[in-house]
Amino acid sequence: MKLFVGLTDHDWYRHLRKLAPDEVNFWFPSPRIGFGALEPGEPFLFKAKAPHHAIIGGGFFVRYVRVSVSLAWQAFGERNGASDAITLLERIRRYRSQEVSPDPEIGCVLLNEPFFFPEELWIPAPADWSREIVRGKTYSTEEAIGADLWNEVVARLADPRAITGPMASVPGQGTTAPAYGAEYLTRGRLGQGTFRLAVLDAYQTRCAVTGERVRPVLEAAHIRPFAKQGPNAVSNGLALRADIHRLFDLGYVTVDPQLRFRVSQRLRTEFNNGVDYYRFDGKGLRVLPDRLHERPAREYLEWHSDVVFRP
Repeated sequence: MKLFVGLTDHDWYRHLRKLAPDEVNFWFPSPRIGFGALEPGEPFLFKAKAPHHAIIGGGFFVRYVRVSVSLAWQAFGERNGASDAITLLERIRRYRSQEVSPDPEIGCVLLNEPFFFPEELWIPAPADWSREIVRGKTYSTEEAIGADLWNEVVARLADPRAITGPMASVPGQGTTAPAYGAEYLTRGRLGQGTFRLAVLDAYQTRCAVTGERVRPVLEAAHIRPFAKQGPNAVSNGLALRADIHRLFDLGYVTVDPQLRFRVSQRLRTEFNNGVDYYRFDGKGLRVLPDRLHERPAREYLEWHSDVVFRP
């Protein structure tokens, strides 16, 4: 298993420690470099910046996405580590040397089940940590230094003084859930903010039905609602234009197990309208995730077609 140790803004840490959320957005002020160090479910640890020299918390990696500040705020709110969107934007401007647009793109490392250590539980930084590191460093539990670090983290998590949200499990510690990998995305307890950004990212920020690219009108729809035992998994989601999302939730449209868009006759009989939607009736989805395990799962599509859709 790999670990990534990332340098953490201390204001970000202090704000989130008080919230004890179930998910957080660890953001980079610029999205240009990207992030590919971890597989889903592997630990991302927080290292305090100078003058501190310690590991102060962490979370479990879900996905890296590039999104605008406004969309990051809509999805995560204070779980971005700031009290409001203006404060978040001010912090981004502080770290970026060039002029920042009113709604810039940032790099977002989406983390599940975060944890925060009070100062008495801080872990000394690894012996090979260099003060020249500006972003972070990857370790492996196959090597002594990485294994020792992870053992220290697990020990701290067992301490009642550790600050956690509603954690499901610690990967690799007596749980039947997969430690990490693609299966974590379907079985992990992902949060609503992560679900929203992950679904939009999987569909290349386009409407699955129409191909619409205008971000302000795109939403992440649950196929089987969370309130009806539907998971926050990408395979239980569709990126839809806002009006189609509303019709989908009300049962006027659906997507069948063959990934074809279906429109109810009720739009015509109840509203004497619906031309804009009937032109897509019977057609396959225009946009699908590249990763097969993120495409709409048959079981959720069948549930929606049988329980919600009104032909």
